[in-house]
Amino acid sequence: SGGIVHKAVEQSGVLLERDSDRVAKVLATAKAQLGKPYVYGAKVPDAFDCSGLTSWAYAQAGKQIPRTSQAQASAGTPVPLDQLQPGDIIAYYGGASHVGIYTGHGTIIDALNSGVPVQERDLNYMPIHSAVRF
Repeated sequence: SGGIVHKAVEQSGVLLERDSDRVAKVLATAKAQLGKPYVYGAKVPDAFDCSGLTSWAYAQAGKQIPRTSQAQASAGTPVPLDQLQPGDIIAYYGGASHVGIYTGHGTIIDALNSGVPVQERDLNYMPIHSAVRF
């Protein structure tokens, strides 16, 4: 049975490595969108809304997450704000009406609203509703 345990550890190690690679891909994908325009309802490489950006970045890394900000906030694993890690989804405002991707440097990348391109901004720029991890 020792071999089975060892194999499970190896499998866990591979899964952890894949998760680390996924987070790096999510962040790289989001950063590559900096400067692109905000368009409500958009989820294409030319323009994004907030949850379109987060769901598209995750999809490019091979992970499907819900499309809307409210669904993202309720579907992920809740994370205390003092335990944030890069790639976590931060939801803002009452009702989780906005989301961004935590960079790990006290900032998020998000598509805020019309007239404001995809940007990296301070984590506390808006009132935080919750944080989740996928």
